[in-house]
Amino acid sequence: MQQSKTLKEIAEYLGGTVRGDGAVRVGGLAPLETAGPDTITFLANHKYATKVAETKAGAVLMAPGNEAYGRNVVEVANPYLGFAKLLTLFYTSPHPGLGILPESNVGTGVTLGEGISIYPGACVGNNVTIGARTVIHSGAVIYEGAVIGDDCVVHANAVIRERCRLGNRVIIQPGAVIGSDGFGYAPDGRGYYRIPQIGIVVLEDDVEVGANTTVDRAALEVTLVKQGTKLDNLVQVAHNCQIGRDCMIVSQVGISGSTKVGDHVTLAGQVGVAGHLTIGDNVMVGAKSGVPNSLAANAGYSGYPAQPHKEWLKSMAVVANLPALKKTVSSLEKRIAELEEQLKK
Repeated sequence: MQQSKTLKEIAEYLGGTVRGDGAVRVGGLAPLETAGPDTITFLANHKYATKVAETKAGAVLMAPGNEAYGRNVVEVANPYLGFAKLLTLFYTSPHPGLGILPESNVGTGVTLGEGISIYPGACVGNNVTIGARTVIHSGAVIYEGAVIGDDCVVHANAVIRERCRLGNRVIIQPGAVIGSDGFGYAPDGRGYYRIPQIGIVVLEDDVEVGANTTVDRAALEVTLVKQGTKLDNLVQVAHNCQIGRDCMIVSQVGISGSTKVGDHVTLAGQVGVAGHLTIGDNVMVGAKSGVPNSLAANAGYSGYPAQPHKEWLKSMAVVANLPALKKTVSSLEKRIAELEEQLKK
């Protein structure tokens, strides 16, 4: 944790303004219910606004125009973003460079930047390049010829396969695998012949990969995840995919091979995407949706098969009424049958 900051300093850091005593000092964050006089809390959801009156926090981070209830306030346009930035300010400090620690295994021809840390049990292959201030944690394995940029973190038991490339400020969570073989097999009439996967994976700057997520290497060229995209835990990105900038790919999403995902796309939890599709920019796909066809840009989709979200809502309204509709149809069928019998007489 960093040293305490005055509310004036915090407001300047966040680009906000102080309402109250700017000289008050706080040294961390806490929820509204448990915050004390030496911490700052935050109000990101208006339905909790009345709790501001009860909090014992030294200050409250909130959007302009909210009732302060006599509390010191730091006003910012986006309190949730401000909360994230304060967590960084108070609880995230630069990692001291520890160098190559005993019981790590570093191969030959390795290029290391200044201030790196390679922890015991990590394994770095031959001809690897690791940028400045990057941290390789215990149990991580970096295969031969991989390139990792500056200020990256590769957590325990993650794997970066041969020749794959990571940009700057990339974070790989525990157990993730970058560059595993793509699922490629050619039927030979009796079984399946394994297709060598000779391409690589490229993760651009500021990409983050969640725990136990896998990004498969391309069969021939590059599986690409562009700048700023975040992959949650347990995501599968198949070979030859291209994922655009600043996408949010949520837990248990599966993206089949050779699919292209545009910029600023959100795929919610457990979305399944078929192969060789194109998903346009600014698309949002709801949880558990199945995507068998390409999706046009700047729209929201839900359901299986995925359809425009408003159409899916209409469909779901009908589904909820199916028992009553079935009863009505059965009654009408019975009445029709009775009328037909009467006409026969």
